[in-house]
Amino acid sequence: MPVDFESHDPETPGVDLSEGTNARQLLTFLLDHEGIGYTPGELARETGVPEGSVGPTLARLERAGLVRHKQPYWAAVEDDRLAAATASVVGLTATADRFAGDYYARTDDWDDDLPDLSDEAEDT
Repeated sequence: MPVDFESHDPETPGVDLSEGTNARQLLTFLLDHEGIGYTPGELARETGVPEGSVGPTLARLERAGLVRHKQPYWAAVEDDRLAAATASVVGLTATADRFAGDYYARTDDWDDDLPDLSDEAEDT
């Protein structure tokens, strides 16, 4: 996934959980099999995620606090962070679906005439 090079921080635990991503596929599978640990090879076979992508994707999910690791097995975490992440993804997906064809989606320059409030905030 392309990123803004200047603002990218490799230490930030952000993970793209959009539909169709490797992270979403792996996390969904692990959630469907809660409490069960799988090796990267098993996850590749079960999910169809390329074996070379499984390890790096699991590492990103672990940094984000969504999966846990006991060598060589991986499983979903068992706490509220996962529920919060899932709710966020579902909410964002629903919002994107609901407003996919609205004015803002059809008009690339909708924000060209908005005032820059950052200057006004500094003056107060």
